[in-house]
Amino acid sequence: MEPLREAGLLLLLLVLPLASAGLSGYFGTKSRYEEVNPYLVSDPLSLGPVAGGSLPASCTPLQLRAVLRHGTRYPTAGQIRRLGDLHARLLRRAAGAAACPAAAALADWPMWYEESLDGRLAPQGRRDMEQLARRMAARFPALFAARRRLALASSSKHRCLQSGAAFRRGLGPTLDFGGDEVEVEVNDSLMRFFDHCAKFVALVEENDAAMCQVNAFKEGPEMKKVLEKVASALCLPVEELNADLVQVAFLTCSYELAIKNVTSPWCSLFSEEDAKVLEYLNDLKQYWKRGYGYDINSRSSCVLFQDIFQHLDKAVEESKSSKPISSPLIVQVGHAETLQPLLALMGYFKDDEPLLATNYARQAQRKFRSGHIVPYAANLVFVLYHCDHVNASQEEYQVQLLLNEKLLPFHHSNETTSTYTDLKDYYKDILENCHFKEECELPKVNVTAVDEL
Repeated sequence: MEPLREAGLLLLLLVLPLASAGLSGYFGTKSRYEEVNPYLVSDPLSLGPVAGGSLPASCTPLQLRAVLRHGTRYPTAGQIRRLGDLHARLLRRAAGAAACPAAAALADWPMWYEESLDGRLAPQGRRDMEQLARRMAARFPALFAARRRLALASSSKHRCLQSGAAFRRGLGPTLDFGGDEVEVEVNDSLMRFFDHCAKFVALVEENDAAMCQVNAFKEGPEMKKVLEKVASALCLPVEELNADLVQVAFLTCSYELAIKNVTSPWCSLFSEEDAKVLEYLNDLKQYWKRGYGYDINSRSSCVLFQDIFQHLDKAVEESKSSKPISSPLIVQVGHAETLQPLLALMGYFKDDEPLLATNYARQAQRKFRSGHIVPYAANLVFVLYHCDHVNASQEEYQVQLLLNEKLLPFHHSNETTSTYTDLKDYYKDILENCHFKEECELPKVNVTAVDEL
């Protein structure tokens, strides 16, 4: 090995363990599930610390409705192309005479990603889902008992269908769920509601102006500093790099950790402070495209929210009539883009001021951190209970909400248990007045997209 490359690899070996320890909390939507539940690293089937719930012992679960994000996936074809472009530049740079250990060492990194992988579920993603299923069954054994009906649905994306199949596998062969093998039903109207919302597609998804805060941050002083640092480390003119290429290098660090559980040489380019800047860039995009940035982002999810409550209503009616619950288990697999708007619709993780290109420092303690909300295998679970020996009839049916297997306090009470009546009252306006067709209709008047939003 050439002395230059040998020195570069030695340098990387020294800094890699530090890089791995310092960066993994800032990978945004490309975060491992273990980042939100670190105890799973040592025991993937652990149910974690005992969470304090206030349910009486006389309560039994009637229905569980889970909305999941798919497990760990490979990069998309576009990300792989950009990584190939950056890697090719480093190969050309390494062939030159200039001494640049970091560039030489990264040029030696084997570029193993192929475009055919295009966002598909990784083997780790299958494990994510199988283990989640086993933990969920252990947490709610009465609902996951044999001969209970399991309704399993998914978006049409391959990674979601495979995640659904892996979830079912995780429950094992002993649960026959009524004797029929459970098929994964494709339901894009609920799991990819955003694709069916013309207003969202036209005014946010396909409208560059809607991402003006994201684009401004890419050109801002915080990103400029990261760009200059990475360009210097790679001995590249800063003009040859842009925010997208630097983000690809950072995401490669995240993918290698999530997919292969290794610390990639790409991680050595970034400090923890750089990681915070790049996390904010990712969060800005999530905020303006899937979160609180524009009302249509969350309002488009009311079709899913209402469907959840329609099934809860049905379970309550069946219970009151002493009928068996027709859908005790409903598990649906979608995307970060499915869960983030739904949580925004419900009012979770909302900061006092919006995320902007100009308030990075003030948002250091923000609630809206996508990696803490929708990592790979993220899950939002509604559990409906029937309670005996209660003081009032409205206390007979109660609900708990879990995000990533931790109880989520309800907004109206700050408690982790709510009567079903109180919960419906709190969300009455969304349940009665949010009509998907009307919300998603494009405005007839010819106004600019930003005016309309």
